[in-house]
Amino acid sequence: MIGALDGLRVVDLSRVLAGPYCTMTLGDLGADVVKVELPEVGDETRRWGPPFAGDESAYFLAVNRNKRGVTLDIKSEVGREILDRLLARADVLIENFRPGTLDALGFGWDALRERYPRLIYCAISAFGQNGPYRDRPGYDFAIQAIGGLMSITGEPDGEPMKVGVAIVDVTAGLYAATAILAALRARERDGRGQRIDVSLFGAQLAWLINVGSGYLVSGNEPRRFGNAHPNIVPYESFPCVDGHIAIAAGNDAQFRALLGALGADDLAADARFGKNPGRVRNRDELVPRLREYIGRWTRQALLAALDAARVPCAPINTVGEALRSDAAAALGAVIEVDHPTAGVVPMVRWPFDLSVTPASARRPPPTLGGDTDTVLSELGFTAERIAELRAAKVI
Repeated sequence: MIGALDGLRVVDLSRVLAGPYCTMTLGDLGADVVKVELPEVGDETRRWGPPFAGDESAYFLAVNRNKRGVTLDIKSEVGREILDRLLARADVLIENFRPGTLDALGFGWDALRERYPRLIYCAISAFGQNGPYRDRPGYDFAIQAIGGLMSITGEPDGEPMKVGVAIVDVTAGLYAATAILAALRARERDGRGQRIDVSLFGAQLAWLINVGSGYLVSGNEPRRFGNAHPNIVPYESFPCVDGHIAIAAGNDAQFRALLGALGADDLAADARFGKNPGRVRNRDELVPRLREYIGRWTRQALLAALDAARVPCAPINTVGEALRSDAAAALGAVIEVDHPTAGVVPMVRWPFDLSVTPASARRPPPTLGGDTDTVLSELGFTAERIAELRAAKVI
């Protein structure tokens, strides 16, 4: 079975995480992605380790499967000629240079839309193409800081904290993939390509969701709640005798079921806690009393009791426990890919299943420039000319 995006050609000039995550998603869905890297240097995440699998960093491997790898110096005249040939065959270009970089090389949107009117041009930047911060570099940690996320993450009395993964980059990549698919659908309708701008800062603000809306509606600055929820109680982690669990009583019926499982008749009789708004107002009285009840249980015994009472709950797993879990196995969440130098590499798979055009791992993450000869041959370059370009360090 072919992938949903089979036949789609993507030229990927991006590096690090947001752009590569976007293009890997498109590649998983069947697109032919050509990843362009600087000769001898490549994507900087190739060196972000340990850990390494062979000579490849786990970081690079995580976001670059289903791509063909080409090295190309696009600052050279011949390199720009090769890039132009690639774009002549492409449906999508993705780049995450600082604003204006490709314009200076003759590959900005205004130039490309004249040459290739059907091209979808996606630019990912830190703060967008305009404004006072347009030339700032984009690092996930800095965007989590300036975008407000760190101010609401961490313990109430602790210091602001970042999320444990580069979540701004990941979500920006997903927003970019969504916008690209929308632009391709529009092109089917009117035959025209278009420019897409995705900023890390804009992505960060967009997924503040209810917290951002709460501020806009109330004018009150959100604060850190640790693992608790600002609008739902109880919805946080609790310590048991031998570990922690997460309890998410999202409505009043689930809260009553929780109290029944705990045998907390005194809390059930307290009118202050009957409805969620009252529990939110009185969380400082309620939560310590819940902790007393929950702290008497072992983790497995309480999880079993809450499952029987249909109270949403979960063990707080390590990453290893999550990836080794029965739930992960049921999803087939870990796959293995044969890599030419690293051997068999385990990877986390895509999180979606299409019944007719399924995603697949057709290619391992590329070695640096590993597909350059093949791709240039497809563009009409002879073996002799390719050798000359390599000697000149264009490729």
